Amino acid sequence: MASKLLLALSLSLLVSLAVRAENYRADARMGLRLSRNQQCRIQRISAVQPHHQIQSEGGLTELWDEMEAQFQCAGVVAMRNTLRPNALSLPNYHPNPRLVYIERGEGFIGVIFPGCAETYHGGEEASFEGRREGEQKEGGRARDSHQKIHRIRQGDIVVLPPGAVHWCHNDGSEDLVAVSINDLNHQSNQLDQKFRAFYLAGGVPSGQEQGQGKQEAGRESFHNIFGAFDAELMAEAFNVSPDIIRRMQASEEERGLSVMAHESMRYIRPEEMREHSRRSSSNENGLEESFCSMKIMSNLDNTREADVYSRQAGKLNVVDMHKLPILRAVDMSAEKGTLFPNAMLSPDWAMQGHTIVYVTRGNAKVQVVDHKGQSLMNDRVQQGEMFVVPQFYTSTAEAGNEGFEWVAFKTSGFPMRNQVAGYTSALRAMPLQVLTNAYQMSPNEARAIKTNRGSQTFLLSPTRAHGRKHY
Repeated sequence: MASKLLLALSLSLLVSLAVRAENYRADARMGLRLSRNQQCRIQRISAVQPHHQIQSEGGLTELWDEMEAQFQCAGVVAMRNTLRPNALSLPNYHPNPRLVYIERGEGFIGVIFPGCAETYHGGEEASFEGRREGEQKEGGRARDSHQKIHRIRQGDIVVLPPGAVHWCHNDGSEDLVAVSINDLNHQSNQLDQKFRAFYLAGGVPSGQEQGQGKQEAGRESFHNIFGAFDAELMAEAFNVSPDIIRRMQASEEERGLSVMAHESMRYIRPEEMREHSRRSSSNENGLEESFCSMKIMSNLDNTREADVYSRQAGKLNVVDMHKLPILRAVDMSAEKGTLFPNAMLSPDWAMQGHTIVYVTRGNAKVQVVDHKGQSLMNDRVQQGEMFVVPQFYTSTAEAGNEGFEWVAFKTSGFPMRNQVAGYTSALRAMPLQVLTNAYQMSPNEARAIKTNRGSQTFLLSPTRAHGRKHY
């Protein structure tokens, strides 16, 4: 009896400690976000295009102006990368989490998690100079092994954790276009609010960056980290010839952040791989079972997983930490929305985090209002533009005659929105008398405010009285 009581007390203590630890992490995360010098003194919000660009051998990197007030408020940096067919985005890492949306094309991405095993084995590679004793061989040729590689396609949302090295290869016949949001306010970034990327190869080509006063900032942010190390010291670290290290250091100002793959890209692909199974091994550990095998992507174009669908208004697909658990660690999420012609989003505000909206198709009239009752945005947004809706600011959108599609990145792993109109809205949940007295209207008018949208929520279909002209 005593042993059972002791076991029960021990389990209770463990559960209590786990809850306390999770609450501590949540409080620390919130504290770190709020303690930054984050300025949300926005006078106006505008939908904007990228501010400057970096041209590389393998494609184009475009960046939005991180000093603009709306991006400073959200604490994010936005970028759009275009990879040409058979181009390789060079390996790099960053001190903040990044969410990537694949707008067009397909390819492969590798995300290197530290301490995880190389689970992809096989495939003969061409012989190369400098093979060392003990290296695996098959039929006189070297055999490669590496960590898992992921196939990416249009509509995918990909999570890149802070500090994880990643690379991307476009094996398709069209350009691969990826839009990314970097959350500089995340607790992992303890440097400052300046955007950085640490490249293991390549760098900003000399004289190639274009923009308004951003040349020096770009060159400071994107460099080959091996370039400044002593070649002899690195040769000792890798146990190779110093000449090999010098070739690793010499490419910084020549090809840029992405290159054309002149050598055959013979890595082990998911559809043809022989993945080494470790589940039956006696050396299993929790790191390999959870962290190393964690899913890093989900597709936002999957209609079957839509969270909201209306035949008259559109659809909405949200990927948060419940659908993709790795988002819990990076405290970000994303959604893909479609509004049919003249349909609209219910006016609402985000209760958790800021929202960064990227227009993927069509156009819409967007309005954003702040706590002073001032209109910060009342514009028509177009494809390729981006804007920020700060936390708790109320916004709405009405699609044009061609409809409206967007991807929204959120600085919260569990986003919540509070609606003004519709079935689950704040006004519908209020007593009738509250509305009649607050707005000095009749009970019938208040009842119309509460119920005229029926069971519609989030996405609102056009009404018969809809007669506004769209351009």
